[in-house]
Amino acid sequence: MSMRIKKGDKVLVTTGKDKGTSGRVLLVDVERDRVLVEGVNVVKRHQSARKFGESAIVEKEAPIHLSNVMIEDPKDGGPTRVRVGVDKDGKKVRIAAKSGVVISD
Repeated sequence: MSMRIKKGDKVLVTTGKDKGTSGRVLLVDVERDRVLVEGVNVVKRHQSARKFGESAIVEKEAPIHLSNVMIEDPKDGGPTRVRVGVDKDGKKVRIAAKSGVVISD
């Protein structure tokens, strides 16, 4: 499941409080099946003065489960599943199942 979404992909959130929003994948955690998406699932964390010099409340993205995101179709911008195919050179490529367009790496 995690091989179909990679760092830098544009994804859409399908469930949860941020449903319908899109963003770029910043990090993929293969072991926990989670992704960190830019601008999605933003939480507030308290930063201690002892560690960082000044105390503050910092907003940052928290990871969400892979099942809650889908890759954005390069053709129409909607959510799509990902198929794995072979190109002319015999290399494996990711293909948007909705439109059949190759997803760039």
